[in-house]
Amino acid sequence: MATQAKTIPSAGPDMAHLLDQDVVIAGDTDRGPTGAQAIEPTHSPRTPHRGRELPVALLGSAGADLQREVEQLLFRQAELLDAKQWQAWMDLFADDGIYWMPARAEQTEWESSPSIFIEDKPMMEIRKGRVTHPNAWSQAPLWETNHLVSHVALEEAGQDRIVVRSRFHMMELRRDSIRHFGGRYRHTLRRGADGQLKIQLQRVDLFNAQAPFDYVIQIWV
Repeated sequence: MATQAKTIPSAGPDMAHLLDQDVVIAGDTDRGPTGAQAIEPTHSPRTPHRGRELPVALLGSAGADLQREVEQLLFRQAELLDAKQWQAWMDLFADDGIYWMPARAEQTEWESSPSIFIEDKPMMEIRKGRVTHPNAWSQAPLWETNHLVSHVALEEAGQDRIVVRSRFHMMELRRDSIRHFGGRYRHTLRRGADGQLKIQLQRVDLFNAQAPFDYVIQIWV
């Protein structure tokens, strides 16, 4: 049986001027806002795209040895999280180290803004105690994570301070349910008294921070 091809109309001269606008809405504009804007006039259906400016990478000028040392620290951190070696993971932080997961990418501080995580070493100890408790449901059998870390780029490399950014993806398995978390790490590192790199600040920008979840994040991402 022969089928009839459908013709897709092209933008005619009456529509061409709309394509140059930030938001294209075809219809009777005399009636005023419709849809979500009729309920909440401040609602914007689409924000014009603006690319995020990247920090400058050192492009290897800091030395291949430092690049490898930083990468090994980030890879070890991922391995410790997946192995549930919580104390060894915490030992990667300096005594005044901070783990911070802001609620929004534009956040620059945590003292007057809500955050998903903001933990110093004493708060990490509290979380470790909770997840290692025999009755911790979040650590029940068949709960596992798998971290991948990549795109490691040095931003700053001084005698006392190293700043590095990277990307991560974490898959979390809970019985037959899988969740995915992805985003950006930004580590501020410094040398410890033993000459080893320590984490002074770990910022975790979660891509899906605004998404609803069946249960909250129980452990560090």
